[in-house]
Parts: sequence; C-alpha cells; structure tokens
Amino acid sequence: MQKELATLSKKLAKAFNTNSLIASLPSKFCKNTKNANLLRVASEKLIKSPVIGFKAGGTGKAMLKKWKEKEPFYASIFKKNLVKTNSKVKLSKNTFGIELEVFYFLKKNVLESKSKITEKNIGRYIDGMGPCIELVGYRQRKKGVSCLGDLTADFGCNVKFIIGKKQKYKKLKFNNLPTTLFNKKSGQTVNGNTKAVYDSPLKSLVWLVNRARKDKVTINKNFYVFTGSTVGVVPILKKGLFEGQIKSLGTVKTTVR
Repeated sequence: MQKELATLSKKLAKAFNTNSLIASLPSKFCKNTKNANLLRVASEKLIKSPVIGFKAGGTGKAMLKKWKEKEPFYASIFKKNLVKTNSKVKLSKNTFGIELEVFYFLKKNVLESKSKITEKNIGRYIDGMGPCIELVGYRQRKKGVSCLGDLTADFGCNVKFIIGKKQKYKKLKFNNLPTTLFNKKSGQTVNGNTKAVYDSPLKSLVWLVNRARKDKVTINKNFYVFTGSTVGVVPILKKGLFEGQIKSLGTVKTTVR
C-alpha cells in the first residue's frame, strides 16, 4: 500500500506540474475516502509551488448524502493556480467544468487559535472576501464523478482559481445570496445561491478551518479559503468570456481559451 501510494503520488505530482494526464487511479484510492485523502496529502507534499490557501470541496449536501459521506474534503491551493479577474486561462485537456464561489482571505493566526472557531468568532480572522471562478478537472484520463474520493485524490480537482476584487469583510446573509454565472459567447446562464454551499459559505469556511486545525496544518502567511460552488459544476459548452456575479460581493471575469 505504501509503495503504491508513493508511486501514484509521484505520477500525480508530475502531471500537476506539467499539465499532463495519467491513467485513471485505482478504485481503492477513490472509493475509500481515507485512502483518497492519504494520496492527496502525499501528492501535495511533492509540489514546489507555494501553498497560498485551501479549498473546500464536495460541499453540496445532496451529493454528500448520495455518496453517504459525513463531511466535505479540503485540499491545498498553490500559487501557480491563482490569477486575478480579467485573466485569460487555457482550457486544459481534462477540465470538466467551471464553478462560482465565495473566497475569504484569512489571518494566519486563525490556525493557532486555542478556541474552536465558530460562525460568531470567525469574523475577527477574516481580512477580506470576494467572488471567485474555479476551473475544475482531473490530472487523469477519466470521465465523470462517482464518489467524493474521485475529487479528493486528484488535488481536489482544482485547475485554476480566478479571484475578483477583494473587499473588506462585513456580515452578510451568506446563507442566501443569489449568484449568476454567464458565458457571453454561448449565452449560457446558470443561476445559483450561496445556500447551496454547505448551507452557507461561512459555515463551509468554519468547517475547513477547524478541520485543518485538527490536522495540525500550518501556514506562515495569511491565506485564501475557497468555500465551494454556488452553481454546482457547470459544463463549459463554449470557450470565451465567463462572468460571475454574487450579490453584495461583486463580479469576477475570465476568458477561457
């Protein structure tokens, strides 16, 4: 098991660094959530790009129930995968969708807190927030998602994060903010709501921080947390300009080419 884990993590890390694809992972590293997480952690340790934050994935409660999972997962986000609004991004070989979500920018000492983080006290650690578009995809020659481990094992399936303008944190109705993702070229429009994200992006944030603290995760600088999609995983029907809007948080744009 350990030898296979080491071999697979090296292959995944190489695929991540070179934007290439490998064969599908063995099912035992996907069907079993614990094994999927072990592979994620082992692969992330081999990436040289600095960690700039974390993402929560599998935050749709309906899917968690379908997959008989008790909680989402989280994964590290690397500097090479973060760009600002209006950037152009290349569609990778196995990108299977695009998402719209809320990001928060946190003070690093939140992971050192002696007290449990809650929705009531998390505000003192939030240094900013805004909208984000995420491209999701595999580093494998694989189609579809059948379980949470499919997403977890492969770096959380994160390909690229495009962040909108960061604004000062303020208390909003994070459990009920309308969202829209629009492709100008195809006319494709998808409406969503922040309540689709583990009931609330703030709740997703709190879960991730407490889980990372439990796992003794450390980071030496302020960091981003991406909380999960408000519109599900939207298929990319055509390349072109995508615009995401989240009420009270603003707009984020990217051109997929």
